[in-house]
Amino acid sequence: MDDIVPQNTYRTYKRDTQQLLFWIIHAFNSVLESSAAAEAASDGQQHRQNVTGQVTVRELVAMAKTISEHAIRIPGAIYRKLQSVTRARTVMYMAFQQLAALSKKADPEMEKSNTTHKYFIDALHEVFELFGGPAWEKQQQDQTRKQAVRPDGSREADLDAELDAEVESARFTNKFAALGLGSSANNGLDTAAVDSSGDEESDEESRPAAAGQQRRQARPGRGNKKKKKKGGKRAKKGKQESKPQTLDEVPLESYRIIEDTDGTVTDYLLAVYALFEEICDLRLYMSGVWREVAYEGLNGAVAATLGDLATAIVKRAESAIMVEFPGHESYETVMRTITRGDIEKAQGKFAITLYKTSDGEGPAEKMEETSLDIKEYFLIYAYRDLVDFVTDFQATRSGKPTKRMLQEIDKWDPNLDLQRATKEQRQRWRRSYTINWLYDLVNVFSGIVVQRNTMKGEHHVYEKVDWSADGEWSEHVRLFGINEFAGNVTSIAMQKPGTDVKKLINPSLVFQLQCIVDSLMVSRGWSLNSFRGHVLEPPKKGYRPRRDVDLFLDRQTERFGKGILQGAFVLQQLLEQDSATHPERHEAHIGVLQGILWDFRDWLGESKYKSGLATLPPSRFSNSNSNGLWEYSPFLCGAGLAEGLELVYRFGLTLWDRMPEPMLMVHLHNMLVQQKYLKRSVGLFAALEDTFSKAFYADGRPPTSNFTDALSSQIGKTGTHFEHRRRAAQKRGANTTLAMLDVAANRFFRTKSNLLLYRESGWNPDRISNEDLGEHTFLYQFRSRQSNHSAAESFRHETGRFQSLEAGGPRPLHMVSDKDPKAALPRNLRPDRLSRRGLLELIRCDVYSDICGPSPLSSLNYFWVTARMIMIFGMFEHELKRINNPLYNDIYVANSGRGIEKRILLAVAALSERDEECLRTMARILEEQRTGWLAHIYWDDLDTTMDRLLRPRDDVEGPNPDVCSIM
Repeated sequence: MDDIVPQNTYRTYKRDTQQLLFWIIHAFNSVLESSAAAEAASDGQQHRQNVTGQVTVRELVAMAKTISEHAIRIPGAIYRKLQSVTRARTVMYMAFQQLAALSKKADPEMEKSNTTHKYFIDALHEVFELFGGPAWEKQQQDQTRKQAVRPDGSREADLDAELDAEVESARFTNKFAALGLGSSANNGLDTAAVDSSGDEESDEESRPAAAGQQRRQARPGRGNKKKKKKGGKRAKKGKQESKPQTLDEVPLESYRIIEDTDGTVTDYLLAVYALFEEICDLRLYMSGVWREVAYEGLNGAVAATLGDLATAIVKRAESAIMVEFPGHESYETVMRTITRGDIEKAQGKFAITLYKTSDGEGPAEKMEETSLDIKEYFLIYAYRDLVDFVTDFQATRSGKPTKRMLQEIDKWDPNLDLQRATKEQRQRWRRSYTINWLYDLVNVFSGIVVQRNTMKGEHHVYEKVDWSADGEWSEHVRLFGINEFAGNVTSIAMQKPGTDVKKLINPSLVFQLQCIVDSLMVSRGWSLNSFRGHVLEPPKKGYRPRRDVDLFLDRQTERFGKGILQGAFVLQQLLEQDSATHPERHEAHIGVLQGILWDFRDWLGESKYKSGLATLPPSRFSNSNSNGLWEYSPFLCGAGLAEGLELVYRFGLTLWDRMPEPMLMVHLHNMLVQQKYLKRSVGLFAALEDTFSKAFYADGRPPTSNFTDALSSQIGKTGTHFEHRRRAAQKRGANTTLAMLDVAANRFFRTKSNLLLYRESGWNPDRISNEDLGEHTFLYQFRSRQSNHSAAESFRHETGRFQSLEAGGPRPLHMVSDKDPKAALPRNLRPDRLSRRGLLELIRCDVYSDICGPSPLSSLNYFWVTARMIMIFGMFEHELKRINNPLYNDIYVANSGRGIEKRILLAVAALSERDEECLRTMARILEEQRTGWLAHIYWDDLDTTMDRLLRPRDDVEGPNPDVCSIM
């Protein structure tokens, strides 16, 4: 599976440099192995193979000359990598010139660096020239089609892709040799050039020759034959003992251009620039997403998931610096590097430019340029607020601000009119909010440990406590959605007073804090735009950060069958009732369910902290709302909701996998529909059957006859009935909370929701298999490189299959087929590659579809649905007993087996169609209890057309300028 997560500028530069060197060095070595090269060496020049993967700039040019003299076919990928590396180095050259301008006096080291950069760039240009780059470039511009088709039917881009794959895996195989060193018809590694009697014509059509050279090819095998040495086995053994170094032993990561010390500085600066480029872009993107939450009703869980994905992108850029430049990855270090240690001097020295590009080739047209407020765009305000909070917290570690800090942040006014406030007032207001919110965050997160010390006399040393999200206190700490962030901040804040914490603060932590702060700022009408700067607009009337999480919980039980708290309570009662005679059956399930219920009640959307916790300081927002930690944080509410949805999904599927009712109910429903006992299907069970078809049926299709055999085929894969599964799970310790919630460990219900997939992947889409994604997702469609129409067809299937959701039967839906197929694709999607925003837009569509769209796995209240299934089976039993049904009496009265086994026997007997009265009774009860998927979702409705996300837009980063005042 190809990686689709876009690389940032630095990682692209490193990868392209390594792959470029890999090809050039291997090509150069192969040339030397050929007889033609051996003859060329007779001119007295010394030609040695490279076995280290490392070259100087001078050696690189010399290698390029040798390759060009032997007319090696240069793959298009090599030209593009040369251009990419040259472009990156040019950016650094210009950056060093900018930095030199920041200096108050001439800097000899900086001037030396600029000279080095220029020398390197000139060398890259020379290599490009030697390889015939200008001719290739002109050919690309002249082609009416971007992908030239070769005579053998293959496309140039396909060959380049194969070359890239070979280079990336660092395997110099025959396929690589054919692509890189000869014609596509030649599969031998022993040739270095193209035979004039071979594919000269086809190569001339697809590639320009190196400047001034004709293509030729050594005869197969020439120059590569090895003479048999004397000495037999003894000589062979001696050769092994003095084994020389070979290029095959050099990993791709070790290929590098050797420079002086400035080379390391240059690479580090490039890495820092790439990091801030991503930070600025992703911050603006997330600002636009949170605006959609506040102003357009986008579900907060979607935005929070994208926020986690964006943070993961920043972490990957940060990790690259950590690995290659250890000790230089802190935010303080990278910020001082990019500003040359003088933030005030750097103001106005950075600009952002908008270019207009055409579909064809040619230079981009510069449309607009504006200076950047680097304190804002480089997150310097957020960083300083975090540092000041930590420093103040460390002073006493009591959870209370110092008097000095109180003078600055006390009595924050949540209703300040930001449109009328001055710039300085807005900044102070935001700073006050940030520090107050961080105080509440750390006090809640650390509360269990602090109370153990103050109330129980324990002696936990705060700076030595493992505050990580999965540390020793993880089972007690409940701060849904941002436990990792809270753990990191708490760990830093709990250091001894006077500790230098700046080295502990990484860019990703600052970025996530900025996103958290921005989520509220945007909801109050203050956002940031690339070219319009600070944008102000009236807040959206009626918006509350807790809007979506309140629907999920439904604390006041205002919507029957919707809220998770009521569903959990009802389900717990039913499981306890069922366990009255057989306590071991649901003991573990009840314990987990009760824990989830308590955690949701006490720590999601609001917390005990708002009512006051003994020995902990009151909320910093007590003067306006003691639940301010949640009420004033759309990010926390969205992130908490996302984790809550995922937790219910995990536990719901685990329950279904270990209790018989869901499987039996769907099989019974299908039989009653097929045999016309039900005139039409019940929406809920039809939707479940379609959504989890492979979980319910062995071949994924509902049977039309032999219903008992269909059930046996499915449950007989690894045992005769459900108890076998339960006992096996107990033996391997799967009754622990963590193991119980592992969907992958399930026997039947193994489908993973999008929310679950991204969290389990560590927010890295490249780790998610296509099988797990499913063909209906946009990300799968992009990976499969299918046409826009194919994606639209898949999407149309997903919308169409939910026509039967409502209890009253099918309802008309707006089909995507009524529109241009391109409308079914998210905006910012490119056919061949994805930008950062393009990737996030794809994922946004898939996550939105999962939460409240046409594939709503995460929208269903699994607790309520499970309770309804159990209740319906109870109705079956009660009514059959009331009418004195013979089949019921044979199973429930004459049989001495356990209750669960009787329920299974009743369902199996019904599926065999032995008792007409029993079947009509079951059908009547299902008709009376008719319900749909929509009756048990958390929201009021589902967006099955996804018009919100699929409609065309020009921009996703900020408000409409027609309704905004611009600063």
